[in-house]
Amino acid sequence: MTTGSTQRPERLTRNNALLLLVDHQVGLYTGIRDIDVLQLKHNIVGLTRAMLALKVPVIVTTTTEKMWGPLIPELAEVLPGVPGIERTTVNAWDEKRFVDAVRATGRKNLIVTGVSTDVCLAFPAIAALADGFQSYAVIDASGGFTQTQVDMGILRMVQAGVTPVCYSNVAVEILADNAASEAEAVYGALSMPFSGLVFGLRRYFLRESQPRRANEDYANQT
Repeated sequence: MTTGSTQRPERLTRNNALLLLVDHQVGLYTGIRDIDVLQLKHNIVGLTRAMLALKVPVIVTTTTEKMWGPLIPELAEVLPGVPGIERTTVNAWDEKRFVDAVRATGRKNLIVTGVSTDVCLAFPAIAALADGFQSYAVIDASGGFTQTQVDMGILRMVQAGVTPVCYSNVAVEILADNAASEAEAVYGALSMPFSGLVFGLRRYFLRESQPRRANEDYANQT
């Protein structure tokens, strides 16, 4: 999709989406200046856990780990069975193994995160468009080295046809139904305080309703 196009992004579902984690590496995180690093870690880990709860595939790639370090431990901890693809290319989309892994899923809607926003997120998100994919850039699950670089990266992506999203709304869009069996796990993964209160009240009322129901059943039998 290009600027001015009438094409609309496809609605995200658990059957058509794919999460891409690009260059969330220890060394790169030391340079982040547009978002608090602890907040970024909260967002990217929450998004990843939510996608796992929804059974959305996750692909991880890092670049030149001897230079930029390994995947941040917070992500490695929640992805014990997911192999990473280490590469030397700046643009992840220039790495054939990475693109092959994306194509192998059969999914066309890419939820892309990266550090930095203007390079590791923007470059593959834009490049994927030319190959027939739709890219969703998760801005608050990515980070940059200056606010200007981030702003220009977002502007470039939007002009190219990438859809900007946030970590929580993209997960909730895929969840789709608060009655779904994964709802509590998804909201728990996102660590949204009000959702914890809601689910706590839900459990309370469920517990309270069970004895009442039992008493009503007993009364009807007598």
